[in-house]
Amino acid sequence: MVNVEARDMKLKSIIKCPECGFEKEETMPTDSCWYFYECSSCEIRLSPKAGDCCVFCSYGSVKCPPKQEEAGSST
Repeated sequence: MVNVEARDMKLKSIIKCPECGFEKEETMPTDSCWYFYECSSCEIRLSPKAGDCCVFCSYGSVKCPPKQEEAGSST
């Protein structure tokens, strides 16, 4: 049996730095979250906003795989 959520999961997200606006596409891990991220342009160290589990959920164009899976299972 194929997991529908896994098949539709997006693994690329564009992180936008809130300090300088620089954007970079990153591949998200499926088995962990990134709690810290350093901007390639201004070198500021990002961490998740309150209530978010990782930098992808706070600054990314796509939520992290665990959050995508949660959203898929609640439909």
